[in-house]
Amino acid sequence: MYNMTFEELSGDYSQERMDSVAKALEEVLISALPQGCITVGVYEAAKSLNVDPDNVVLCILATDDEDVKDVALQIHFTLIQAFCCENDINILRVNNTRRLAEILGGAGGGKQGGGEPMDLHCVLVTSPHSTSWKDPALSKVNRFCRESRCLDQWVPIINLPER
Repeated sequence: MYNMTFEELSGDYSQERMDSVAKALEEVLISALPQGCITVGVYEAAKSLNVDPDNVVLCILATDDEDVKDVALQIHFTLIQAFCCENDINILRVNNTRRLAEILGGAGGGKQGGGEPMDLHCVLVTSPHSTSWKDPALSKVNRFCRESRCLDQWVPIINLPER
């Protein structure tokens, strides 16, 4: 019989936990979309943060490998992260923009009205004005963000698995 080391156990737990948070994030996005509680795009997100930061419940910054070299995008991310930290808005980094496009675009494949690809580098989830949103998936994501901050990981990275 093989006995697992602590590192192996914690690694398995960590991967299981990350998968669970990724699933919860997907649930949050799917439930927020029909309620009109999603803002997509760096510029649109900046406008929304400026107008009503108290209504934002989650900020998602998404990149792919080629985006790492985009200096302008990294500057935008730095400014958005600073604003979110200052206003106690939870932030997640997602490293699979194609999967994010599938979740948010559905059959549209991440295209907006005119056939242009959506700018998925920044996605805000806002709270519906009519109700106080009590979503267990959102609570799970927010708890993960809080716990990550306690470990000095201010912008945790989530991998959205392919379907």
